[in-house]
Amino acid sequence: MCYAKIVIELKDIQRRIRKEIQNSNLSQRQIAEKLGINPSTVSKYMRQDKFPSLETFANLCKILDVSADDILGIND
Repeated sequence: MCYAKIVIELKDIQRRIRKEIQNSNLSQRQIAEKLGINPSTVSKYMRQDKFPSLETFANLCKILDVSADDILGIND
């Protein structure tokens, strides 16, 4: 059997999160309020200095109305 190697890199996921935040009609402050986190944390997501916890990631996908699969690059 031949298995294709699948590589999902954190930097690509972070890039997609940043893009979706930029494309949303929400400010970083609004996103932070909806997530119950500090706005500086959202800023860290934008700078790709920090990755959200799994729970925050799931809620962020809901807030941004984007599929987690799309952010993870599973649908590429």
